[in-house]
Amino acid sequence: MFTGIVTDIGEIVSFTPVAQGQLHRLRIACRYDQATIADGASIASNGVCLTVVASGVADGKTWYEVDTGAETLALTTAKHWKLGTRLNLERALKIGDELGGHIVAGHVDGIATIVSREDLPDMARFELSTTRELARFIATKGSITLDGVSLTVNTVKDATFSVLIIPHTLTVTTIGGWKAGDEVNIEVDLMARYAARLTEMK
Repeated sequence: MFTGIVTDIGEIVSFTPVAQGQLHRLRIACRYDQATIADGASIASNGVCLTVVASGVADGKTWYEVDTGAETLALTTAKHWKLGTRLNLERALKIGDELGGHIVAGHVDGIATIVSREDLPDMARFELSTTRELARFIATKGSITLDGVSLTVNTVKDATFSVLIIPHTLTVTTIGGWKAGDEVNIEVDLMARYAARLTEMK
């Protein structure tokens, strides 16, 4: 489990297709202490929960490796990742950690497309669109995770919604580089999903 509070920005430094292209082994450089990264640990990368299979230090910088499978490549923006891609990173939540965002599973529900970007003094407003299936879980003032970042929904209209990004978030995540036409991973709020399921069962 995660909270959607990004703790580092990593960079893909190696990208190797394996298993006849059905799997990709990624090496991601980061600023985490390598001694704290165990094989089998979960690290969310742009909102995708991935399992560490190896780690080490090269040129004074920590790296770790993960595998992305066919489903991840098909359903998330991982299909666009390449050498040099920058990723929002978050370590798995530990009991007793501060819950600064909201409960995030790291199981991406789909993709949202950035419709527009409006730069404001020190802030930015993004309008995004997604599928109607996912839009029914998105509500004004509700929580949403975009590329692994816990955000509050600003407005909703049909399958389009907006978020307002504060200066700190623009600085410490990859959101500062978003532009119209980009695709981002979306995970809807678990509470909204359960509420919808309960309503359907009545």
